[in-house]
Amino acid sequence: MPASPAGMSPPLTRAPRRYSVDAHAIEVPRLPPGLHIVATPIGNLGDVTLRALAALAGADLIACEDTRVTRKLLDRYAIETPLTPYHDHNAAKARPMLLRRLAEGAAIALVSDAGTPLVSDPGFKLVREVREAGHAVTSVPGPSAVLAALTIAGLPTDQFLFSGFLPPKQAARRARIAELARIPATIVLFETGPRVAATLADLAAGLGPREAALCRELTKLHEEVRRGDLATLARACEADALRGEIVLVIAPPQAAEQPSAEESEMLLRAALARTSLKDAVAEVADATGLPRRELYQRALALAKQSGNAMNEESGDGAPR
Repeated sequence: MPASPAGMSPPLTRAPRRYSVDAHAIEVPRLPPGLHIVATPIGNLGDVTLRALAALAGADLIACEDTRVTRKLLDRYAIETPLTPYHDHNAAKARPMLLRRLAEGAAIALVSDAGTPLVSDPGFKLVREVREAGHAVTSVPGPSAVLAALTIAGLPTDQFLFSGFLPPKQAARRARIAELARIPATIVLFETGPRVAATLADLAAGLGPREAALCRELTKLHEEVRRGDLATLARACEADALRGEIVLVIAPPQAAEQPSAEESEMLLRAALARTSLKDAVAEVADATGLPRRELYQRALALAKQSGNAMNEESGDGAPR
């Protein structure tokens, strides 16, 4: 079935609503009205969930980035739902049509070319306006390149920051890397083959010798994972002409070793000699990462010791 023109509204009732797996046709009910955010495979079409297939088959309309890409998935599972394009270049014109369809009671599935919609893809403005208009928004979760890369990178996953694509121009890219350097978490980035060597070189310069994983063509026939420090990966990529979709996973910065009690006391003494107790505590806390409450108690003790010493030198206990 051809894609629906942006201004056309296919009828809400159509038949059949079904998908097929291994030549077995499965009938599905019509989706409830509203916008349904449907995750699709990031490469291997076998990774689609049964719920996603039922949603795509049961929708009145599928909004997608590239109808040619989504058509491959629909053809694989014999889904005949009409398609309409929704991407960065037509979103401003397409959103009113989708909102009108929702107001008419339509069930619309939103998909990206691969993975979970809205993750480095268009869609958040549509979701916001759909919610503001009072329509339901439902998530049909599934594949995600971010999570797939995290699970095989062998790097900490308790805290991570996804930062999409870095800027293409070097000055802006290096400025963004400087901001990321302060993030105490694993960093996940998207990159393309032609740019990955330059990006890794800038990451190595800005982040230092951090461990990283380069995950290429995840779930596809030529899936590849390279591991090493950023500089080593950069040199390897300079020698290779990489192609395909790439996810970079970068280890968090190593926690700085906390100073010993003697070292922190020395820092407090130096700070107390030139500023107030409150400011001295704040200065040393920022420099060492030690708890302020702990430093405050130490500073009080040092200030008391200093005061007693002065009184002993004066001989009369009078303040000087």
